[in-house]
Amino acid sequence: MSSIETIDRVPEVQVDCLIIGAGAAGLVAALSAIETGKSVLVLERDAVPQGSTALSAGLIPAAGTRWQAALGINDSPGLFAADIMRKAHDEPDAALVKLVTTTIGPTLEWLADRHQLPFSLVDNFTYPGHSALRMHGLPSRAGRELIDRLRSAAEIAGIDILCEAHATTLLLDRANRVAGVRFTRPDGTTDEIGCRRLTLACSGYGGNPTLVAQHIPEMASATYFGHVGNQGDALTWGEQLGAATRHLGGHQGHGSVAHPAGILISWATITEGGFQVNARGERFSNEASGYSEQAANVLAQPDGIAWTIFDARIAGIAAQFEDFRNAVAHGAVLEAEDIAGLAAALRVPVEALAATFADLAAAKSEQRTDRLGRSFAGVPQLVPPYCAVRVTGALFHTQGGLVIGDHARVLRTDGTAIDNLFAAGGAACGVSGADASGYLSGNGLLTAVALGRVAGLAR
Repeated sequence: MSSIETIDRVPEVQVDCLIIGAGAAGLVAALSAIETGKSVLVLERDAVPQGSTALSAGLIPAAGTRWQAALGINDSPGLFAADIMRKAHDEPDAALVKLVTTTIGPTLEWLADRHQLPFSLVDNFTYPGHSALRMHGLPSRAGRELIDRLRSAAEIAGIDILCEAHATTLLLDRANRVAGVRFTRPDGTTDEIGCRRLTLACSGYGGNPTLVAQHIPEMASATYFGHVGNQGDALTWGEQLGAATRHLGGHQGHGSVAHPAGILISWATITEGGFQVNARGERFSNEASGYSEQAANVLAQPDGIAWTIFDARIAGIAAQFEDFRNAVAHGAVLEAEDIAGLAAALRVPVEALAATFADLAAAKSEQRTDRLGRSFAGVPQLVPPYCAVRVTGALFHTQGGLVIGDHARVLRTDGTAIDNLFAAGGAACGVSGADASGYLSGNGLLTAVALGRVAGLAR
C-alpha cells in the first residue's frame, strides 16, 4: 500500500534527485538531471527496467524535427498541438499541450546526438489523427529497444539504477516537504533514501483492477496489456498529499491485440485500408476513428472478439514492426486466396463476409464516406491474398493523473506547487482528455519523454 509518513530525522543516504520508475519517463529524467550536475538515483521495482515502455511500439510523435525536414515534411509544434486538441475535444490543458509539443522534438535530437539513439521517421503511413508523418522510432520499431538503449545510456552516464526496489512510502519532513522514500526489497527488508527532489515516473493505475473499475468501468473486464507494476502509486501518494488530479477516466485502449497470442497488431492494418468484422462477418464501427476507442467497440462484440482483415500489401507495411513479425511467427496471421477461403478460416458466414467486402469496395471506388462514418477517399482496394488476425480489445495504460505545472511540478488542489515533487509520463495527467476517444497515437510516450526531460532539467 502506498503511504506517506512524517519523520523528524534525515535519512542517512541522500541524493539530489530521486526518481521512482525506470521507464522512458524516469530514464529521460535521470539523463537530463545528471547533466545539471546533480546526483541521481533511480528506484525500479522490477529486476530490470522495462515498464510500459517495453510493451509499446516505441514510437514517439514529434513535429519540426530534422528527420521530417530531411524528407521535406512541413510540420510544426503548433500543428501538432492542434491535432492533440482536436482529437481530445479541446479538453487538455492548452499550456501542457504546448509544453510537450515544443519540448519533444529537441529532446529526440538530444537523445540522438548525446546518447546515440538512432531515430528515424515512420514514412510509409500516417497514424490516425495526425496531419503529418511524425512518428519517430528506433530500427526495430519496438519499445524493448527504446528502453534498452535508454538504460544503456544511463549506465554510460554513471546513473545508478537500483532494481528490485519497490517504493512504498514517501517520507515528509515537519514542513511537509518530501524528504525521501522508503522501499522494500524482494526478501521483505526495507531501506530509506533521502532526496532534495523527487520525480514520480511510476506510470498510472492500469494494473490496479479496483481503480480501473472505479474510473474506467467500461474497461473493467478488458485484457490489461500494460505493466503489472502500474498500480496507481503516484495517484495514491498525490491524493494523500492534497494534489490535484484530472481526467482520471482518460486512457489508451487498443482494438487490435491478437487473441489469444497477446501480440499487438499494428493499426497500419486498418489505416492502409483494412477493416474489422465480428463473428457474424459484419463491420460494427468506424475503425478509422482511432485504435484507442476501438477497444471498447471490439469488446462489445460477441465474446469480445473481432477479426482484423487486410491484404498482403498492408502486411508488408506492418512487417516493419517487430510485434507484427512475432505475430506472423506465432501463426496468428491467417492468409487466404479468396473471400470464401478467408470466411472458412475465420469461421464466419461467407455470404455476410462477401457482402462486407463488396460494401467496402464500393465505398473505396466511389471515394465516399460509408454508413458508419468512415471516409474511404483515397484508400486503396484490398486485393488477394487476404490476411486476418483474431483480435480483442485491451487496456494499455491510463492517461489521467496528477496535475502538474510548467516545470512538471505537482500542483495541489488550490493551484500551488509542491515545490520538490515532480511527475512525468503516466503519473501525470496527460494530453488525452477524459476518455479513450481523446487519445492521439503516441500520446503516452510523448508525455513520458517530454515531461521526463522537463522534470529532469527543472531547477
